[in-house]
Formats: sequence, C-alpha cells, structure tokens
Amino acid sequence: MDLFEYLKEKKEIALAFSGGVDSAYLLYACLKSCKRVTAYYVKTAFQPEFEFEDAKRLAKELNADMKVITLDVLKDEKVTENPPDRCYYCKNNIFNAILFNAHEDGYTYVADGTNASDDASDRPGMRALKELKVISPLRECGLDKTTIRRLSKEAGLFTHDKPAYACLATRIKTGETITEEKLKATEYAESFLFGLGFKDFRVRLDAGRAIIQVHKEQLPLVIDKRDEINEALKDYYKSITLDLEVRK
Repeated sequence: MDLFEYLKEKKEIALAFSGGVDSAYLLYACLKSCKRVTAYYVKTAFQPEFEFEDAKRLAKELNADMKVITLDVLKDEKVTENPPDRCYYCKNNIFNAILFNAHEDGYTYVADGTNASDDASDRPGMRALKELKVISPLRECGLDKTTIRRLSKEAGLFTHDKPAYACLATRIKTGETITEEKLKATEYAESFLFGLGFKDFRVRLDAGRAIIQVHKEQLPLVIDKRDEINEALKDYYKSITLDLEVRK
C-alpha cells in the first residue's frame, strides 16, 4: 500500500517521534497526508541531548507540532535490572506515556517509525507495540531503511544520512544494572569521540570497562587520538579498550 494513501485513511496521527531517520520521514509523510498530526518526543535518560536537538530542529523545519514528555524510566526496576528483554519494559513505559497524552489530545491512532527492515524476532520492544496496538505505517507499507533514506533525501530532510543510533542503555552489558551515572558516562564518552571525528561507533560498558567499537577504516584514528581519548575518559571508566573485531 502507498504510504501517503495509508495515512490519508487514518486522517489523524499521534506520532512517537525520536528525531531519527524513520520517524523523521514518517512525520514528513504525515504532515503531507493527514488532517492533523502531533509528534510526541519522550525525553528520558536513555536519549542523548543531540537526539533531542535533532528532533526539535526537524520539527521546526517542517513546522510540525511537537510535544515533549519527560519520563523517568529509571524508576522501573524491570528496566534498570537490564534483562535481555529490557526493551519490552522500556517501550511499555514510553508508549503508555504517549498513549495517555495522545488520547488526552483526542487521537485514536498512535504510530511509530518501525520499518520493514526491522527484525521483530530480535526486538522485544516490538512485542510491546503490538500489545498496545501501536501502528507502524512504514513497516505496513513495506518501506525498508534504504528506501526511507532515499525518500528522505528526495524530501530534503537533513536526517537522510543520519547514522543509526540505539538508545544509551544498549551500551550497558545485559544483566548489569543501569544507573544514571553509567548513562551519563556513556553520553559523555560518545560525544567526545564524535567531536574527534568518529562516526557510527559505540562506547560499550562492561563491569566498569569502556569498550570502543569503530569501523575498520577508523582504527588509525583511534591510535592517533589514543592519548586524548585516555585522558578524557579515564575518570569515567576503570579501563579503556578497543574492540579489534570492529563494527560491521
């Protein structure tokens, strides 16, 4: 089904908006197709500040109505205990907050940016979306990540080439308790490396150790910036290591 026709049939959409590639394009399509749309950004300790800034920038450029919901996900022990299905509990918290606000604003449909490339078997959070009856227009209309990037570029969205960015909690090893301190350390470390010129990388946490994962072509940059990285991160981690298996 054509995405724009799908959205026209819904008429009004409350959109779970992260500022990433998928939800950005879906917001654009909703604005072109729906009579009314509101983008709901849920601000938690799991989202770095740059994601919030990107979301605000895009909403402003598209002249979209964006509402910010502040949520303390760290109050939920099922989230902070960090089990393998942590994402399920986190999504429940986030989308219940969106559903409450959306229904207060008179919306029937709540949508998210899940696309046709996303593997449901590998994403516990998608189970929560199904249970809460959240619709995924991009997925239902067969749009995969590559197509969404192309369409986003054609639409002039600055997010078209934005690297995929999973929430900060994914950097903490499963089973290790999630704390605000660990999340802030991760955000600081990744912000610092980004400032050095690294792209599409991760700084993972395992028992107090930082494990830096970069693409193969950026390994020389890690060596070149070794002293700067050690100096900047040494107060946040017991040790700083480089994953030689690299990111694919």
